[in-house]
Amino acid sequence: MKLLLFTTLLLASQAHAGVVALTILAESANQGENGMGAVSAVIAQRALNRNITPEQVCLQKWQFSCWNGKSKADLAHLYNTPQAAFALYLEKNIANIDRSKVGFADHYYADYIAAPYWAKGEKPCQVIGSHRFYRLKNDFRVEKQEQQ
Repeated sequence: MKLLLFTTLLLASQAHAGVVALTILAESANQGENGMGAVSAVIAQRALNRNITPEQVCLQKWQFSCWNGKSKADLAHLYNTPQAAFALYLEKNIANIDRSKVGFADHYYADYIAAPYWAKGEKPCQVIGSHRFYRLKNDFRVEKQEQQ
């Protein structure tokens, strides 16, 4: 009975889920809850830094490789993964994510790819799973986190 209720709630929330949960799933479902939370913290930090919504952060061109040439429909299969419920939870609570756990990082990349141009000469402020997290000096705000 609990499984049926959980599945029903999950399916109902999928209808309203946006690109944030899909981004978290595509970028970090294989990194466990800690890694998924870290990616959501980067999304939240960028939204704060850029004064835009988390969804706008996710859809900015060339920001998250999972969206390069893809649509929501292309990534919808990710809702069928065991990690989907946690990604949906993170999306719903994105404004309350503790960004300090990744050092207020606003960028990251997977260490199994070549370091992107923006990481050259920079030191990661956190490493979680296979992701290296960076706080770029020219794009950093913590005001909201400090006021809470």
